[in-house]
Amino acid sequence: MKKITFVILMLVSAIAFSQNRVITTGVPFLLITSDARSAGMGEQGVATSPDAYSQNWNPSKYTFASNQSGLGISYTPYLSQLVNDIFLSNINYYAVTSERSAWAASLKYFSLGEIELGQTPADFINPLIERPNEFVVDFSYALKLNESFSLAVTGAFVNSDLKIGSSFDDASSASTVSFGVSGYYQSKQSSFESFEGKWRSGFYLSNLGPKLSYEKDGFSDYLPTNLKLGGGFDFIFDAYNTVTLSLELNKLLVPTPSEPIYGTDSDGEQIIEGYSQPDVSFLSGIFKSFGDAPDGFGEELKEFTWALGAEFNYNNAFALRTGYFNEHEDKGARKFITLGAGFKYNLIDIDLSYLISATKVINPLENTLRFALTFNFGDTREN
Repeated sequence: MKKITFVILMLVSAIAFSQNRVITTGVPFLLITSDARSAGMGEQGVATSPDAYSQNWNPSKYTFASNQSGLGISYTPYLSQLVNDIFLSNINYYAVTSERSAWAASLKYFSLGEIELGQTPADFINPLIERPNEFVVDFSYALKLNESFSLAVTGAFVNSDLKIGSSFDDASSASTVSFGVSGYYQSKQSSFESFEGKWRSGFYLSNLGPKLSYEKDGFSDYLPTNLKLGGGFDFIFDAYNTVTLSLELNKLLVPTPSEPIYGTDSDGEQIIEGYSQPDVSFLSGIFKSFGDAPDGFGEELKEFTWALGAEFNYNNAFALRTGYFNEHEDKGARKFITLGAGFKYNLIDIDLSYLISATKVINPLENTLRFALTFNFGDTREN
């Protein structure tokens, strides 16, 4: 009952947010940061140095990876302040097949825990148990076009099984396919007055695909089509000490809720109770997303989130990280500070991160410790 009550509260919150024209999509778990390194840097990774979890942020980075291959495994508790069986897990594997190419595959699984169903107290003696879940399996191929720039394409299969019991006889699990395109630039190391340096930049257009539908002839949900843009710089002070600063911008490429939902107040006067998204194809939605905000260009700018992150690395054996993530108050109001650390032991990397909310809006990952392991294989590569 506790979990069901929480789901209802989440739905009520979503309705309340819709009055501020917050953009919503299906399968939002695709946007949850699953790896601890990126989470510790303000939840960004499109232009940071490559690691095993680049599949989630920018697969083009794999051609610049420092190892021939790697396996990443992460676990993220979700809503850990309320329940203990909702979580996000992620497995990534990549392999550099030549000096110019690499491929990768990953599985991201989101469990919504167990839900006990019943209509009377007697039903809960032997309740019906449902375990709704969502997952995505994706593959990518990256090709280095020159010594400093690479491109990658990604294909994915997305499945969402949220049907509960027999309450919705016409409902079923929803599935679709999507693809993405990314690019990554990494400069050669340059000398400055008191340090060496290296520039990085990247983009990732992800989750491009048809909408999800749970019911026949029912309303379809947009995938969280997403554009990431970022840049960063490595301050290399000596052979042991490196500090990286990175900035990332992010925008959902789905329509803004702009169609009024009308109702009446206590005096019988017509009022606007909220806004809904227009029902258009995903391609039309992408183009509309750049100019459909009812309040014009100013509201479009509010739909961008930004993150600033920093990482100190000592001898590629120990790292400290921090970051800040910002979302406008009218578009979700997520604002938080992140902290992280990383350790290397032989061929294994261990990463941890922690999130501290900087707003009154409750973050489902607040006060949650995220954990990730990376196993590095093969010879070390120079880039």
